[in-house]
Amino acid sequence: MSIYIHIPFCNSICTYCDFCKVFYNKKYIDDYLNNLKKEINERYKGETINTIYIGGGTPSSLNDDELIKLFEIIKVFNINSNYEFTIECNVESITENKLKIMKDNGVNRISIGVESFDDDVIKLLGRNHDKDLVFKKINLVKKYFDNINIDLIYAVYNDINILKNDIRCFLELDINHISTYSLIVEDNTILKVNGFKNVLEDIDYEMYKYIENTLEDNGYIHYEISNYAKEGYQSKHNLVYWNNEYYYGFGLSSTSYIENKRMVNTKNLSKYLNGKYIGSIELEDKNVRMENEIMLGLRKFDGINLNNFKNKYGVSLKSIFNIDDLVNDGYLIFNDGCIKINKDYMYISNEIIVRMFK
Repeated sequence: MSIYIHIPFCNSICTYCDFCKVFYNKKYIDDYLNNLKKEINERYKGETINTIYIGGGTPSSLNDDELIKLFEIIKVFNINSNYEFTIECNVESITENKLKIMKDNGVNRISIGVESFDDDVIKLLGRNHDKDLVFKKINLVKKYFDNINIDLIYAVYNDINILKNDIRCFLELDINHISTYSLIVEDNTILKVNGFKNVLEDIDYEMYKYIENTLEDNGYIHYEISNYAKEGYQSKHNLVYWNNEYYYGFGLSSTSYIENKRMVNTKNLSKYLNGKYIGSIELEDKNVRMENEIMLGLRKFDGINLNNFKNKYGVSLKSIFNIDDLVNDGYLIFNDGCIKINKDYMYISNEIIVRMFK
């Protein structure tokens, strides 16, 4: 079993997303953490926990005392000795004392929202740091942790040279994991309101292939559409999602998947602070679960193990989904008992999966 904990507070407001629900406000923190403790105590059933992921918002926006309180709350979990424990950080809120607190409380993986090493892009995305600070803070993190991820956003402008410099900086820092995301200008974001547009599709693809080719040439494994890692540093927690396994989600707007139930917590902070944690519960039938298995599992370059699928659902994947034409056309391939998307077509994986469902 795995656990995701959402800390919705952030000390910067992104222009490209609306996921950070609350700008850091100390008067809400204690109440939120107290309710987080109550929710965990009400819902957690004592299972052995293999991975923990604390995300946001930005957990590192909490001050030292608030971080300590958070870690005290999660001591209730029965954690496997071979666990992975990740916490997200923003560059500007990383301090040496916070890193010590994280290390002392069992954190063994840090994920940093770098977004870019280009100062103009960083500013456009609403972040409060610059390239020099990124290098300074990552080198500080490396004093305490060797398992580090950075998030990188590309395709902000129609200029591949920005991306090339970002990848060069990443390789210079010698970090063992990177998550790369093409900027999608979403509705209700500041960028959208200001008339910002997505880059041209052919340029986006060129950037995607540049990332893939450059990182693979430098020893990184492209193990999921957006994720690259050195051997042994693939994210165990994220693989839980992609393998469609069960997990708890605690905190505002988090999602749980347990015993075939998809439970989504309320997105309303007032409701959460009044103890009304669950927003919706949906029991997924077998067909929905199998479709999710396809949509999530084919994000991985290893694909879906056919025997595991049959053992899990009692039917063969090939008998349920429309794959013959996709195999014949070379979009899907069989390898080592798995079905996966041909690497040459992973960029259009969504289109391939849609065809499977027809």
